[in-house]
Amino acid sequence: MSESNYIKIYTGDFIMVQRIISDLEKIDISAIVKEENQSGLDPKIYGGQMLQEIYVHRDELDKAVLIVEEITSELKD
Repeated sequence: MSESNYIKIYTGDFIMVQRIISDLEKIDISAIVKEENQSGLDPKIYGGQMLQEIYVHRDELDKAVLIVEEITSELKD
């Protein structure tokens, strides 16, 4: 198995993922978004929650994690 240069930094709903992606783009980090649904069924037909995962390149990991921590800590307050 080959090692990927991309690391998952966040899993969450569409709204949070879009917020994080927006802030990452402001500091010139291009992230990859992968969609996962919890049930394996189409959520448009069967309901359920669609989760998205954000991946960033290893070289940008430190800066990206700071953005995620900042956004998630704002929601806890």
